[in-house]
Amino acid sequence: MPYWQLYYHLIWATKERAPLITPAFEPKLWDYLRGKGLDLGGKVHAVGGIADHVHVAVSIPPRIAVATYVGQLKGASTHWMNHIAGYPASFDWQDGYGAFSFSKRSLPQVVRYVLHQHEHHCKGELIEEMERIEVENYGP
Repeated sequence: MPYWQLYYHLIWATKERAPLITPAFEPKLWDYLRGKGLDLGGKVHAVGGIADHVHVAVSIPPRIAVATYVGQLKGASTHWMNHIAGYPASFDWQDGYGAFSFSKRSLPQVVRYVLHQHEHHCKGELIEEMERIEVENYGP
């Protein structure tokens, strides 16, 4: 088995940045993303976000392309919200995502940033590059 240490901070937004991730569905969606991320072969370190976007800190093995992993997470979670979770409206993610690599040494800092999204947004303590996904399309 190959040895690898690949860490990614993934971010993507809801369609048109609509506040679709309601307080009632947020913990369910985060749990679903954690479980699906593991099912897809990743090591999910943290999931968080606010009403219009999600952050995921994850390790993805080199046999899985980041674009494939994110695409499957987004597609599966859209299906889950619309057909299984009982979401009362139409749920969809916008095209694209942000993907940032980081070192093992930065893992605790990234996990804290992901888990405390509500606080960071309320206090305006944001990492600008991590919040620009509505301006730039980083990928499929």
